[in-house]
Amino acid sequence: MVRTKDKRTDRRPGKPRVTATPSGAARPTSAVSPAAKPKQEEAGPQRRLMTRQGDRPAERVPVILESSGAGDFHLVDSGNALKLEQYGPYRIIRPEAQALWQPALSESVWSNVDAVFTGDTDEDGMGRWRFPKEAHGETWPLSLLGVDFLGRFTSFRHVGVFPEQIVHWEWMKKQVENAGRPVKVLNLFGYTGVASLVAAAAGAEVTHVDASKKAIGWARENQALSRLERAPIRWICEDAMKFIQREERRGSRYDIILTDPPKFGRGPNGEVWHLFEHLPLMLDICRELLSPQALGLVLTAYSIRASFYSTHELMRDIMRGAGGVVESGELVIREGGLDGNDPGRALSTSLFSRWIPQ
Repeated sequence: MVRTKDKRTDRRPGKPRVTATPSGAARPTSAVSPAAKPKQEEAGPQRRLMTRQGDRPAERVPVILESSGAGDFHLVDSGNALKLEQYGPYRIIRPEAQALWQPALSESVWSNVDAVFTGDTDEDGMGRWRFPKEAHGETWPLSLLGVDFLGRFTSFRHVGVFPEQIVHWEWMKKQVENAGRPVKVLNLFGYTGVASLVAAAAGAEVTHVDASKKAIGWARENQALSRLERAPIRWICEDAMKFIQREERRGSRYDIILTDPPKFGRGPNGEVWHLFEHLPLMLDICRELLSPQALGLVLTAYSIRASFYSTHELMRDIMRGAGGVVESGELVIREGGLDGNDPGRALSTSLFSRWIPQ
């Protein structure tokens, strides 16, 4: 569901995803002695930004892309800087700084949960899971948009999927299925591969890039669980900036590009990624990787201290002369109550900007 309405633009999510690697795979930044730290370098050799000519694309702002859940997920309730979520058979509690209000459901509902994340409440903080009823295994099966994958209780609060992305995945799935031709998808900062599997299941040829070997391994597990072993997916374990610059030199082209970069992260060889420093060049290169029949370029910025207008105006400048439209706003998840069918408040999670050819 897409809703367009007035929305404040001084968004202050409060919790940047600083635990992610440059590929988007969540990873704690543990204390390491200076001698043991990898050498820092920029996220790939830098080329200059291109000078773009032509009119900027049309714009559509603000756009609120709303999900009320899908498959095995829905947001039950939120409040007191916490969120109560349903992931398959498990009801869990995790920190959520933006939930400034009071919970709508009773204390008895909140106490009747299967798992609670405790510990450091910052995004880069380590913590642990507490299981009030009984101990659970590390992983459990989930399904979303027809794709099966593993949820996992990680030490940095994430469980293997960012459900606010459902709206982008539904859009991508529709584009692939309706294209009437082979579609190539590039998924940067791909994490555990759910988006890549949704695209592949719809019929796309997918290149999935993530700098974390652990995340790539998890994604391959999800591929097997989804019975998509024969699907045309390239799993690339590499720094995203280095990869796309090499693809640009090769003349590679993609019809859909998804990119969900963290605010800060490191690549496998110590490459340093800073969102506000490297994002303009990343989008500039992505523009060059779009095919002549491109279907879209999607940027998501999870919990950064910025207005969506910052990414919106950047995207419009990058896409000068390409025509189409840039739509930007926020991704929100609507509370669904105990059964997922009782609409409540909207919890904003991410900024996004999306260029589409028409």
